[in-house]
Order: sequence, then C-alpha cells, then structure tokens
Amino acid sequence: MTDNEPLTQPDSGFHAILTPYRSLSPTGFLILMTLIGGFSFALGMMFLMMGAWPIFGFLGLDVLLVYVAFRLNYRSGRAFELVDVTRDQVLVTRVHPDGRREEFEFNPFWARVLLKEWPNGRTELRLVAQGRELLFGQFLTDDERRDFASALKGALIEARGARI
Repeated sequence: MTDNEPLTQPDSGFHAILTPYRSLSPTGFLILMTLIGGFSFALGMMFLMMGAWPIFGFLGLDVLLVYVAFRLNYRSGRAFELVDVTRDQVLVTRVHPDGRREEFEFNPFWARVLLKEWPNGRTELRLVAQGRELLFGQFLTDDERRDFASALKGALIEARGARI
C-alpha cells in the first residue's frame, strides 16, 4: 500500500495521508552525489594539470549547487496532509516541511469535493463548504487527485449515512 492510499478502519471513519512523491531514495542520492563528485573531481584534475585551474573551482561549485538543489527538494518532501472524515467532521491537517501545522475543519453534511479539470488535463482539488474553500493535494499527480477525489466523495457519502 502506498502512502497516498486511504486507510479505513471499522468505526473510525476515513483516514488518508497525502505525501509528495520522491523517486530518489537517500541511498540513491548518496550514490548520485558520489558519481557527480567523482566525475567533477577527475575532470577538474585534468583541467588543473592543463593549467586551467579556475575550472576546477567551477566544477566544485556545480557539485555544491546540485547538492543544495537536492537537499531543498528533500526538505519540501517532508510536507504532508492528513484527511480525516468522521460523522462529526472533516478535518484536513496540513503539515509544512518545517513542522508547522494548519488544521481546516468542515461539516461533512455541507462539505463537497470539487475536482476542477482543465482542458490540458491538469486538475485542482478543493474541499468546499459554507462559503469556504480549501485547495489541497497540490503535490499529488493529476491521476492521484482524480482517484483521491473519488475516494473522498465516497467517504463523505458514507459519513452522511452513518448512524448515531
């Protein structure tokens, strides 16, 4: 089961964790940086021996910039969203990469899932209720948004029909 699949448990409602996808594992990152660093060092040494010593520094700067770009990407990957639907509430908790949390609460009897599809195939997922809108799941792919919208609509229907 992937992190973006909803989890349902008896009597606990609907619970889903939405996480951004990162295709390169930490081990893969280490291997990639070792390869880039080794190649840049070897190429830099070649230029250094030819007397073009400034190129050695620029190749080192390139490796540093690639490292910083990947670290920033991994940092943004720590963000996630929790979606909980019970008979009493729909709660969306957004956790930012720095650990800051935002909570958005909706009444499940008023909440609607709005999936806007653009002509180019892009999608936008919102939760709408009583004049409020919440844009969420922005880091999901378009297909994941479509699937999640369908699952969330089903969870809302189930929550509305739940008995006391």
